[in-house]
Amino acid sequence: MSTDGTGGTDGAGTADGRRPLVAILSGAGISTDSGIPDYRGPNGVWRKDPEAEKLVTYAYYMSDPQVRRRSWQMRLNGPALRARPNAAHEAVARLERSGVPVRVITQNVDGLHQMAGMPERKVLELHGTARAVVCTACSARSEMAEALRRVAAGDPDPACEECGGVLKSATVMFGEPLDPRVLGEAVAIARACEVFVAVGTSLQVQPAASLAGIAAGHGARLVIVNAEPTPYDALAERVVREPIGQALPALLRELAAG
Repeated sequence: MSTDGTGGTDGAGTADGRRPLVAILSGAGISTDSGIPDYRGPNGVWRKDPEAEKLVTYAYYMSDPQVRRRSWQMRLNGPALRARPNAAHEAVARLERSGVPVRVITQNVDGLHQMAGMPERKVLELHGTARAVVCTACSARSEMAEALRRVAAGDPDPACEECGGVLKSATVMFGEPLDPRVLGEAVAIARACEVFVAVGTSLQVQPAASLAGIAAGHGARLVIVNAEPTPYDALAERVVREPIGQALPALLRELAAG
């Protein structure tokens, strides 16, 4: 198992000449170079302000108007919707354009993979998207930008314009289940891929973290690119501790070269 960011995984094809299917599981660490802080790292949001977790916890959000107001202000003033893709996102999109079969499974809600050029249909957003809002009563869906315009205009807790229900971001909050269809597709990809790259994720949040074990259990070469140790490092063919913005483009160039 290589830990130096060099050597290890190559871009060889499969025995029948096919390009290997590459699954990329991305977590918050892939977006930190875009100015979006992670959650559980040494400088993560939850470590700096444990109360912030309430803002994305469904029970608190639905029961406490003050939590909702803080949540809307966090979105209005936060970096997520102003962020741009960085070198790591661009490297993933470049790999897909090279002809290698790529599927992205992301724990992120920032939409940066798609902004970098990954086709929408090849990105599974396990935790939803922060770029849309949904009504908790009638399920009407609309753009986050429009809701934030209402907040900026003085509405601290905008209600659904269709039915008056509580609006929330179209993300999976703590206490909400993942979309079973999206999770099912992610499990199918983990079982089918030949290479599984987990990048910028602590691999501690289930069921997303279990995808690494599923992939390794079905014979995929597991590569982990993350600053901190993860529970799945022992299963990995290669563990890379280098900065993601440098390490991931180099790794993906190797895969494209095959």
